[in-house]
Amino acid sequence: MRVINLGPDPSLAYRPDQQPITNKGQTEFRNFESGELFDRVHNTYKLMHTHQTLDFVKRKHAEWSGCTHANMTMMEAIDSLDQLVDESDPDVDFPNSFHAFQTAEGIRSLHPDKDWFQLVGLIHDVGKIMALWGEPQWAVVGDTFPVGCKFQDSIVFRDTTFKENPDLIDTVLSTECGIYKPKCGLENVLMSWGHDEYLYQVMKFNKCSIPEEGLYMIRFHSFYPWHCGNSYTHLCDDKDRSMLPWVKEFNKFDLYTKSEELPDVESLRPYYQSLIDKYCPGVLQW
Repeated sequence: MRVINLGPDPSLAYRPDQQPITNKGQTEFRNFESGELFDRVHNTYKLMHTHQTLDFVKRKHAEWSGCTHANMTMMEAIDSLDQLVDESDPDVDFPNSFHAFQTAEGIRSLHPDKDWFQLVGLIHDVGKIMALWGEPQWAVVGDTFPVGCKFQDSIVFRDTTFKENPDLIDTVLSTECGIYKPKCGLENVLMSWGHDEYLYQVMKFNKCSIPEEGLYMIRFHSFYPWHCGNSYTHLCDDKDRSMLPWVKEFNKFDLYTKSEELPDVESLRPYYQSLIDKYCPGVLQW
């Protein structure tokens, strides 16, 4: 069944206020209103917003946070993304591993002194490997949002895709704070399950030495309603506010380095392997 264009989406008002690093115009990114990939993207979000409930997220934490699914190096995980095209992304239709190197190189060009930041650019989407292990893409990719409280208007397709989510009409979970206390901190909020949270859990489980700023980028880079929509600030604490500029800085590379001009991955591999060896070496548990 073809999904029709449902009209302007509120997320269009929250496109990051930075200039693209590529020649592609800023308004051409994160277009959830039209385009040749619209049907695929809308369907992924419809499934996500129907099934991502508080109970579902708790089950996924129990299933994945113990890192019992595989043992592999970080570079092996990155290489595996050659098999994946993100069905929630309206900007690209090529394997995700190329986006990893595009993001890392964009960061390297403007932040040559921050090797940990470059590494975060390389690995930030590696949690999408769950899709290769049986998870549907609506539980892996796309923008994230808190569960356990009201779904805010800045969530992409908010008005049209949550109608069958039972949490929408729950007397507690549909309130502004839901199960949380004001200013509880995002670290204490359950986000919709996806690659952000999974990779964060992998990093913590394997005791990787990426700085806290980098871990925040990994954990919340898909939380567009917060870092671009200024929503859910009532749940944020001082740490979240201090980390927000880092997440915003990362976001402009994650979004605006996407291009059909693909990098020469083999020539870049030795440099980024040295960063992996420094911050998350050896065989990791996934």
